[in-house]
Amino acid sequence: MRTFFDPRQLAHAPAQELHNGGFTAYAEAPRRAEAILTAIGGGAAPADFGLAPIAAVHTPDYLDFLRTAPTLWAEAGRPGDVIGYVWPVVGRRPLTLSRIDALVGRYSFDASTPLARETWEAAYWSCQSALAALHAVLGGERAAFGLCRPPGHHAGADYLGGYSYLNAAAVVAEAARAGGKARVAVLDIDYHHGNGTQDIFWTRGDVFYASLHADPATDYPFYWGHADERGAGEGEGATLNLPLPQGTRLDAFRRAQARALEAIARFGPDLLVVSFGADTWEGDPISHFKLTTGDYAILARDIAAAGWPSVLLMEGGYAIEALGANVARFLEGWR
Repeated sequence: MRTFFDPRQLAHAPAQELHNGGFTAYAEAPRRAEAILTAIGGGAAPADFGLAPIAAVHTPDYLDFLRTAPTLWAEAGRPGDVIGYVWPVVGRRPLTLSRIDALVGRYSFDASTPLARETWEAAYWSCQSALAALHAVLGGERAAFGLCRPPGHHAGADYLGGYSYLNAAAVVAEAARAGGKARVAVLDIDYHHGNGTQDIFWTRGDVFYASLHADPATDYPFYWGHADERGAGEGEGATLNLPLPQGTRLDAFRRAQARALEAIARFGPDLLVVSFGADTWEGDPISHFKLTTGDYAILARDIAAAGWPSVLLMEGGYAIEALGANVARFLEGWR
């Protein structure tokens, strides 16, 4: 299986994030991607598919914000990376504001996802790596891996959060539709719910979103991912959330994944996008499932057995000492 990655994805390196009431080192560090590349033997440089596939998912004003926010922050005399500290309450009237503090609150939902000067370029090339994997599959390959870093599944059409700035899974799903795939499914198996992907396709019936994740009653992102969220309008029934309790091990996770695969099979996709997070590993520092390294090959084989052309994309996983081995085992399951 081919892997795609661009070294410009390493440049995004915020110094710190706000976590549980205090500043701590930024968990989504460049070393994550480096560890994966070492374990799997590197990756091919992606072509540049341009801004259009990204703009098909994200709003123009949000993309402009991502590109300009670090400059506006510095011009306002603020040191370090851009981090929000005020957010609008849901339901308040929309306002057109220009101060950087207000813009950060408008286009984000947490304080754990700072913007650095290099963030835009890294997120852009993360999407290009994902698109390169898609084009490999559209060209006839059974599966391909986009080593997306920074990750993307928490980013909505017009907001960032959860270490995510551009939603590569959504960009790939939309590009696949534009490339002739009538029905696309996204299987999200990160520890945290992919709220951004769900939001983007909430009212769409042509993209099915299924997610296994920690119960949002106890875990981030809290406000999305509950079992009763099923989509709306033409998308009603095209969203499936399977929240799981902290401490979940392979057997329970595998049963939930089987339910998701059965639902996807009923949908009948022409292509599958897998948002894979290795933060389900038993030693992850910010997560609480109990999967082992060997479990990932089993889960991957179950998905691969369905036979759909598949684009695999990297999401979370923050135990850097084990991350490379965990990803390698997942990819081995596709052989």
